[in-house]
Amino acid sequence: MGTTLQELREQVRAPVITADDPGYHEARTVHNGMFDRRPLVIVRAEQVPDVIAAVNYAREAGHDLSIKGGGHSAPGFGTNDGGVVIDLSLMRWVHVDPRFRIARAGGGATWGDFNYATHAYGLATTGGIVSTTGIAGLTLGGGIGYLSRAYGLTIDNLLSADVVTADGQALTASPTENEDLFWALRGGGGNFGVVTSFEYRLHPVDEVYVGLFFYELEHAGALLRFFRDFIPVASEAYGAFPSFQIAPPLEFIPADRHGDTLCAAIVQWAGPLDKGEEAMQPFRDLAPRVGEMVGPMPYPALNAAFDAIFPKGIRSYWKGSFVTELTDAAIEQHLIYGPKVPEVSATMHMYPINGACHRVPAADTAFAYRNATFATVILASWQNPADDAERIQWVRDYYNATAPHSEPGGYINFMDDDDRSRVPENYGGNYQRLAEAKRTYDPDNLFHLNQNISPST
Repeated sequence: MGTTLQELREQVRAPVITADDPGYHEARTVHNGMFDRRPLVIVRAEQVPDVIAAVNYAREAGHDLSIKGGGHSAPGFGTNDGGVVIDLSLMRWVHVDPRFRIARAGGGATWGDFNYATHAYGLATTGGIVSTTGIAGLTLGGGIGYLSRAYGLTIDNLLSADVVTADGQALTASPTENEDLFWALRGGGGNFGVVTSFEYRLHPVDEVYVGLFFYELEHAGALLRFFRDFIPVASEAYGAFPSFQIAPPLEFIPADRHGDTLCAAIVQWAGPLDKGEEAMQPFRDLAPRVGEMVGPMPYPALNAAFDAIFPKGIRSYWKGSFVTELTDAAIEQHLIYGPKVPEVSATMHMYPINGACHRVPAADTAFAYRNATFATVILASWQNPADDAERIQWVRDYYNATAPHSEPGGYINFMDDDDRSRVPENYGGNYQRLAEAKRTYDPDNLFHLNQNISPST
């Protein structure tokens, strides 16, 4: 194993990109435009041996190591200054076995890649809300999406993973191989190695019935109270969440209302399509709509519906919490801060994670909050750097107001860089076991650019 860049170049077939090479500035970018970092070297891995060589190089040379899948990490963990970046974006393959309803995908695939491949067979698994998100980061954090109530978290559908660990070993983690690593990967984030491929269970999901309902702000309290009562008893075919949203220029919203602050319900029905209209009726009965769009939609189209609002390079900051009971006191705080949403690419979403998610015991995976009903995210995204302080403050104020009415921890994928102190709370009773897995697979904390689990705990 070598510790010079020339030795690294000789060991891999993948592109090895430094500041003197063409494409460096494009290769060093991540989705969040707040991070303008300059790594020493970027290895655009094509195969597992490339990843092994890059991990060994970073370890032996003593460099910081970032893993970039989809590049959507809000804290910019997919890049660094002066260290090594393993970029998996060339490993975007997806292989589908429709007979057994299984798909294996490369660690650099996005949910758009994955859905494109599986949709050809009328199949899907729980993914995220934006299709440009990488499958790796979303899965390793747990995986909350439209299909969570029907089919569980993404990790509940993970069958195995191929991982390169800190010592440069290529391992398979599954229920029968390296079981402790498999347990830790399902919610423990990027703490335990570089996952080069994931194997998932698929479900029969082709077209879904979708409703986008925009209401006047005066109905926001009724909307939140409705969700509080509706979600615990609703059919698991529903994937739905409330939000505060400045009206985008969509055709079904009157032109004179574009730019107005509204509240909204984003509703997905994964049950029989002929029951779709009936499934939308409770949201029509809730209150008069400023605008609505209702109808069948291919699942990949729903998963890509918000992509244009969050383009690569947009600046982002967010925070999240788990909510077991949405109290009246919590709703009061939402009604104060939600209407202050600063622009069309900022929002509050409250994702339901009951249903199938609750049927997995808290100790079965690293994702500890199996009793939570909702996972809330407060997100600001904006283009102008001059707005940084104001946008960040809106998120912090909103979070601080609702935190006393939430669980101590939140979804690891909704944590920002200043949330690292919350890591033990985010894992609750599973944290000690995660620290033990960290000591086994990464005792020197090579993989520390993440929501870090310390091996010294």
